[in-house]
Amino acid sequence: MIKVGIAGVGGYAGQTLLSMLLRHPEVGIKWIMSEEEHKGEKISDRYPHLKGICDLSSITYSDLDNVLKDVDLVFLSLPHGVSSTIVPKIIKTEKKIIDLGDDYRFSKEAVYGLPELFKDGIKKARLVGNPGCYPTASILALAPLIKNKLVDLNSIIVDAKSGISGAGRGAALKTLYCERNEGITAYNAANHRHMGEIGYQVGLLAGLPVNVTFVPHLTPMSRGILATCYGKMTKSQIPMTNNELINIYKTYYKESPFVRIYDSGEPNTKNVSGTNYCDIGVAINEETNTIIVLSVIDNLIKGAAGQAVQNMNIMHGLPEKTGLDAIAIYP
Repeated sequence: MIKVGIAGVGGYAGQTLLSMLLRHPEVGIKWIMSEEEHKGEKISDRYPHLKGICDLSSITYSDLDNVLKDVDLVFLSLPHGVSSTIVPKIIKTEKKIIDLGDDYRFSKEAVYGLPELFKDGIKKARLVGNPGCYPTASILALAPLIKNKLVDLNSIIVDAKSGISGAGRGAALKTLYCERNEGITAYNAANHRHMGEIGYQVGLLAGLPVNVTFVPHLTPMSRGILATCYGKMTKSQIPMTNNELINIYKTYYKESPFVRIYDSGEPNTKNVSGTNYCDIGVAINEETNTIIVLSVIDNLIKGAAGQAVQNMNIMHGLPEKTGLDAIAIYP
């Protein structure tokens, strides 16, 4: 049994992580932690869907020293910039850490927690920086293209759409129902923080710096991400058939149980909602010699909590799919 603590259960990712760990057969949750204002408050009072299932009360960050001895691993689902203030204290106790924020996604102290690319490193890691949701969908779509040198690295564009939960649970004008319903809009079109993360990881795969044009959008749905990725084929790859491209993707992900490659048709966020799957479809525009890759995930699961559980399984030598066997609710 893996004994875990969760710091940060107030946001969507934190409560999704808690819900998934409650169903995990090899996990015991020893404590949950939140801000001082929520000290002693039952999580089921903040999230009524957990009533009668989990009635744990929150402790606070000031209790950390006293409770670290009770756990093997700590999940951090904290606002960006907060994890780096407490990770050094946890590391000293030799406990394992999975950080769902972005404090350690560029750090040499941590392993980047995208299992499909870095599984060997995750197995040995004590600190894992869980990828962001947009980067997860985008990098999984782009990795086979980059590793097989199929596209011009200067031509990569990612056009991504996210459900509103990707903006977090905090009250904000842009997440009000009347602002988002029946409309779609781009935001931070030239400087979203995930653009650097995508470019950095794609550059590592390519072995040289890569600039990726990335434009995120908010769509009127609660959860899900669709990343549509474009790249101009390198001249040496022309002509290539769609079947050849599909086979390249299937070969690349043959050891990845949560990546499903479509033989035909386009993936839909609905087919991965509530699951840890990433569904990928590919197409070639022969008139413009452009490769198009469509990637969908549930932003709160494969893009956050589910991926964190997948990383925990790998770090502790469990089968990768343990506790992650959910099937999307359909229709």
